[in-house]
Amino acid sequence: MLFMIIERFRNKDPKPIGERFKRQGRMMPEGVVYHASWIDPAAARCFQIMEADSVEPLEQWASRWADLADFEIVPVLTSQDYWAAQETGKNRSG
Repeated sequence: MLFMIIERFRNKDPKPIGERFKRQGRMMPEGVVYHASWIDPAAARCFQIMEADSVEPLEQWASRWADLADFEIVPVLTSQDYWAAQETGKNRSG
């Protein structure tokens, strides 16, 4: 399952995150796969795509960084998967 992680840096300051990352890496629990990330031009937020079987390991991961950022974890589908599900009658909205 794919998840979009929206990470909001405390005080809009990414430096403490970067420093910890350099020292300790991503600190991801087993079963979490990192795909890619982007930082907004103002350096206030980071958007990450990660994969896990459920949200729980991502919540565990976020708790390791919670002193430096706030996290929103959103389950997402690729557009291709979404439209394929619509064709088969799964995941219909409305």
